[in-house]
Order: sequence, then C-alpha cells, then structure tokens
Amino acid sequence: MTSSSDLWDEATAERYDEESSFMFTPKVLDPAVDLLAGLAGGGPALEFAIGTGRVAIPLADKGIQVSGIELSAPMAARLRAKRDDIPVTVGDMATTVVDGRFSLVYLVWNGLGNVRTQDEQVEVFRNAARHLAPGGRFVIELWIPGVRRLPPGGVAVPFHVGEEHAGFDTYDLATQQGTSHHYTRAPDGTFRYGTSNFRYVWPAECDLMARLAGMTLERRVADWSGAEFTGDSESHVSVWRTAG
Repeated sequence: MTSSSDLWDEATAERYDEESSFMFTPKVLDPAVDLLAGLAGGGPALEFAIGTGRVAIPLADKGIQVSGIELSAPMAARLRAKRDDIPVTVGDMATTVVDGRFSLVYLVWNGLGNVRTQDEQVEVFRNAARHLAPGGRFVIELWIPGVRRLPPGGVAVPFHVGEEHAGFDTYDLATQQGTSHHYTRAPDGTFRYGTSNFRYVWPAECDLMARLAGMTLERRVADWSGAEFTGDSESHVSVWRTAG
C-alpha cells in the first residue's frame, strides 16, 4: 500500500465534478477518449485513479470494457452511483491487483504525481505492466514541471489565474516535491484555500521507470491531439508497450 498520496475525502469528492467542470468539456475530453479507444483496439482497459469516471464513462460508451482502481472510497462511490457497469476496486495504483489482463492501462491528468516517492512511482509502472497482456500499452498524461518559470529567488509559479480560481505551485528542487495551492471562490464571494501535494517527474525519468517494468517507449506527444513534443511543451502523453 502506498503511503505518500493525499487521500481525497468525502467533501472533496462531493464537489469534484463541479469544480473540475472544464475537464469534462468536449474540447478537453474527446481527444483523450478517442486516442485511448484507438490504443485499446477493442480490448479491455484499466484506469488507474479512475476518480468519478470522467474518462472511463465516455470510453465505456465507445464499447470499451473499462475497469478501474481508485484510492478514494468517496470518489469510487460517486462513480458507482453514475454507472454500476464499470467495476472499480478501492486501493492504490502501485500495489492493487485486479483480475484479468488488459490491452490498455492508463493514468490521466497528472495522476502519477499524486504518488510522492520515486520508489512508489516505479511500482505504479510495474503494476501497469503486471496487468497488461503481451503487446499491451501503458499511457500516462503528465505535465512538465514549471521550474523554468521560477524567477530568481522565487518560490511559486502560477498555473491558473481566473475569476473563480487561482492556483500556484511551489517546488522543492532538491527532492522533486511540490505543493499546489488553490484559492477558489465560493458562491457567497468568499474564497476557500486548499492544497494538494505531488512529486514531479521528468519524461526521461518516466522512460527509465518503464524500462525497469519491462516496457519500452512507443510514442510521446505533447497532448491528446497529437501535437509534437518539444523542449517547450508543457505536458506530454506517453505510450509504453510490453513485449508482444
């Protein structure tokens, strides 16, 4: 069992879909679902950190048999309330094992960073490989840490500034630990402050973790639409494959 991840409670799960509504828009969601469905190739898929089903539900609507692993029981309960035909196991994505072999295992929206030690992140890759059929693929979506935007002597980098929300990341460059600070406007005009913690991971470090798990890089792009990954990219979608 991983011990480093933040555990999302009932209150967080209750407001998750509303506060993350931009992630549910077709512009954001459709390219991800289309790419994942193509990579699954009609075979079953397993989502690590399945949450409330943002990706799993539309992927299932495309005819893909989707299962999930979710650390937060309240998040899993909200998925079950939406769709009882998507099996979800409450547990961590580094050690929890479910029945079956899958054509695709995927982890989206920076989920790898929620596991906050390198050893546990390696185990996430190993657990993905453990669940894959020969020739199966592991896909992650992950941001590139914004440490290049830190000003001299600075401690925080903004990642979103809007009327309803402002967010800043702080980094410990020695340990690759970070904290996201969220200031969210409530309906009464007050602001709620919350944090989430992460360990940031560079793409090359991900490739090494994949190699330790017996997988090799097949493809890396900057986003779900397939934009070229360059040194200026702020995120990546990477695909590793097991031996066929």
